[in-house]
Amino acid sequence: MVEIGRLLTAMITPFGKGGEVDYKQARKLARGLIDSGSDGLVIGGTTGESPSMSTEEKIRLFAEVKEEVGNEASVIAGTTDNHHRGSLDLSIEAEKVGVDGLLLTVPAYNKPPQEGLYQHFKAISEATSLPGLLYNVPTRTSLNMTAETTLRLAEIDSIIGVKEASSDPVQIAQIVDGAPDGFKVWSGNDDETFSVMCVGGFGIVSVAGNIIGDQIKAMMGMILEGDIERAAQEHLRMLPIFKALFWVTNPIPIKYAVNRAGFEAGSPRLPMVEPDDAFKAKFDPIMDSYNIDLPV
Repeated sequence: MVEIGRLLTAMITPFGKGGEVDYKQARKLARGLIDSGSDGLVIGGTTGESPSMSTEEKIRLFAEVKEEVGNEASVIAGTTDNHHRGSLDLSIEAEKVGVDGLLLTVPAYNKPPQEGLYQHFKAISEATSLPGLLYNVPTRTSLNMTAETTLRLAEIDSIIGVKEASSDPVQIAQIVDGAPDGFKVWSGNDDETFSVMCVGGFGIVSVAGNIIGDQIKAMMGMILEGDIERAAQEHLRMLPIFKALFWVTNPIPIKYAVNRAGFEAGSPRLPMVEPDDAFKAKFDPIMDSYNIDLPV
């Protein structure tokens, strides 16, 4: 099994002119992300427009990307939504095509109680032998998975960590402090990577990694080496692009940025749309102030 590293990039999904998944471009993008700093890739997550993809498209995308990167990087498959049985079945299929782990996202819309979250993730983790990475993202799901529930799930051997996007520094610190050995915390927001790692977090599941992975990786290295002052300077330097990538709903800005960098990734699928001219007028000068690490 490939080690699940510190810099995991939530990969966008390239689409063709007719809106179909462009698997050839997906392979090329996966290769480019690995060559520009990413230790692993999250496929079929929010950034990958998973809500607009069919089960068949997701399974093929998992397989194609894993075949492309092999053992050079980990591939984490986004397999869960608010349909428990469907999430379980997709997780089993993802294991069959060789992915290295599962992204276990808090269900949206259902708003289950904390016990429901525990039972949902426990059942999925027991259905496969793959490591699971929990994902708490209240801004998307309207439900926060508490530190207590996360730490309870952390006692399950195959659940190896959490992507924490609650933006609650106390909750994140409580998870880091209370986690059993081997359970890791990845920041779920690029603008919080610095603070999360400084309190003991392991890494980041990054959106900006689609375009500036090497620069993010360098900042993380500074933190690990104890050079906090330089890391803080790098964090502040990258903060404008981190913020700009969320001026409108993700993944609209990052897909625009990847295309603008010269990599053909197509348009978002409805109900997502291209950014308007007002967005571009503000975003383009910020993007132009950074070197783009993604090879095109």
